[in-house]
Amino acid sequence: MSGGPSSVGDRIQQARDRVFAGRAAELGVFRSALSGDEKAPAVLYVHGPGGIGKSMLLRRFAAEARAAGREVIELDGRLVEPAPEAFEKEAGAVLTDERAVLLVDTFERCQGLEGWLRDRFLVRLPVGALVVVAGRQQPDPAWTSDPGWADLLRTVALRNLAPDEATAFLRARGVPEGTRPDLLAFTGGHPLALALAAAVAVRDAAGSAGWEPSRDAIATLLPRLIGEVPSPVHRRALEVCARAYVTTETLLRAVLGDEAAPMFAWLRGLPFVESARHGLFPHDVVREVLEADLRWRDPEGYAELHGRLSLQLLEQIRSAPDSRMLPAVGAFMYLFRTDRYMADYNSWRGGEVVSTACEPADHATVLDLVTEVEGHKSAAAARFWLDRQPEAFRVCRSTRDDEIVGFSAWLQLTEPYGEDVDPVVAAAWSHTRSTAALRDGEHLAIARFSVTSPRYPKISPVEDLHQWRGVAEVARAEGRVAWMYVAIRSGDFWRPYLTSLDLTTIGDRPRVGHLTYDLYTIDWRTRSVRMWAQQRTRLMLSGVSGAPETPPAAVSGQSAEYAVLSRPEFDTAIRDALRELSRAEDLALNPLARSRLTAGPDAELADLLAEAVDALRAERGGEKYHRAVAATYLHGAPTQEAVAARLGLPFSTYRRHLSVGIARVCDALWRREIYGADAR
Repeated sequence: MSGGPSSVGDRIQQARDRVFAGRAAELGVFRSALSGDEKAPAVLYVHGPGGIGKSMLLRRFAAEARAAGREVIELDGRLVEPAPEAFEKEAGAVLTDERAVLLVDTFERCQGLEGWLRDRFLVRLPVGALVVVAGRQQPDPAWTSDPGWADLLRTVALRNLAPDEATAFLRARGVPEGTRPDLLAFTGGHPLALALAAAVAVRDAAGSAGWEPSRDAIATLLPRLIGEVPSPVHRRALEVCARAYVTTETLLRAVLGDEAAPMFAWLRGLPFVESARHGLFPHDVVREVLEADLRWRDPEGYAELHGRLSLQLLEQIRSAPDSRMLPAVGAFMYLFRTDRYMADYNSWRGGEVVSTACEPADHATVLDLVTEVEGHKSAAAARFWLDRQPEAFRVCRSTRDDEIVGFSAWLQLTEPYGEDVDPVVAAAWSHTRSTAALRDGEHLAIARFSVTSPRYPKISPVEDLHQWRGVAEVARAEGRVAWMYVAIRSGDFWRPYLTSLDLTTIGDRPRVGHLTYDLYTIDWRTRSVRMWAQQRTRLMLSGVSGAPETPPAAVSGQSAEYAVLSRPEFDTAIRDALRELSRAEDLALNPLARSRLTAGPDAELADLLAEAVDALRAERGGEKYHRAVAATYLHGAPTQEAVAARLGLPFSTYRRHLSVGIARVCDALWRREIYGADAR
């Protein structure tokens, strides 16, 4: 048939054209620019809240541009890395074609590129090319205050549809006339709510004389729109999708096991779930409804899901390559977005700055910045550490002009030095020595500098990167970090946030030049990052502000905090535990039962001891040591003399074999205590 659609895509577009309603003014501006009108803008900046119809409008723009014979480049902020190079790789064709039309949707996901886009990308547009940017945030005032952009930029604020537009919207979707007034009153002309309501009203038209709106618009419409959820597993998949920043099969597998693949495919086919480069996500309005419904309907299930997701995302932080480390931290922190302090002390503006290694060529800029912000004495300390631990420094660069706008230093120290140069480090070592000294294989971690350019406010993307780096460093070095210290210029601004993260201040307040610093600290030997995340979850869900005055309740049968043993104490506890192997009650009281050694569901102290003894066989010359230790503690004997006789050894030889065997068991389990289960 001539003139008919030639592809499924054509049929989809025709269906969209049939139901598109309203936005006459916006279409008029776009058509004027498309026609080459000299007074038309070169850039349209469309903004409005979620669900207001930005994506639908951009699809209509794309169709009209193609119909006019223009080359259309469509870019989604969710699918591009928020970096200039990645953006230009996807959109650069518009710079070489005067008839090209670039449509950028969901720009809020890469809002940090706005300055670079305005000042470095769009200025290279050929005359005749057209760019439309659509996002939730209004354009930066720098656009409108620049007279150069006055005739080239048109800002379009999308609002709810007017009553006549909303009526046309419902009519085009086949909503019965008698039902339309209720839907209009119910939705207020919000396009997404209208679409959801229209779908339900059309579906129920045959069996209902009218449509009765509920109190909660979307919460009532959503389950009716998606129909009966096929199974509890499908419902759980929906809940994961609502809670997580993006949902992947990997994340679903942590919750659903072998059902992950079919559930991912099912989610992918839902009309309100969209695909991005790194996974699936629901529309924000739908996300909020699904979350609110779960929290109201099953608060215990909501808490359990949050806990499982947070632990899985922590594992992703540990295993992610460097290029994905910060996004992994961001996904973890997104789970805590309803926590008061997490929301108040994070800007969530991705893409405005990036974190890179501090190269030798950057050192002078770093020293100039710390001199400007904190003074000459701090600059002297920074110079000292730059010379000795240059790898500890990372710089934050503006994506707009590549300027260094901040830096941080994450010092890792196994022995005290620099105390005569840096009073902050001296205070940290003094506190460590007076409380719980380092053990072999452990180090102090000091967030020594978190310096931000004065042109940024206290809550900024630069501070976000400082914080996110700290979370990543601790998670990826777990078992080796003992005390962690965070140096903050004295004041009350950051205190509520840091206290909410379970950090406490030490008594000493070191002074560097004219500035006094507070040192916030936490001993990561007394808890795992996993236990810390579980505590954060409980506090967020309970609505408690700040850290609890008493330790959290035990999780999965574990103590709320680990016992931190020195090496001599550890060896003594091993010897005691070997003697207590046949007495379960005594073994449960051994301090090793509350140590990092026995953390985890498969780390029973008796089993660990037996495995360590058995492992002696694999060591060079270890068979004789294994026989002595196993015969003494695993097989039982009334006296050591009896064991020596059973083994056919002189007592002095047996005692020597037993002593060496126990020492080797202590060494093996100490390595596990410090470095984890994979230590060798």
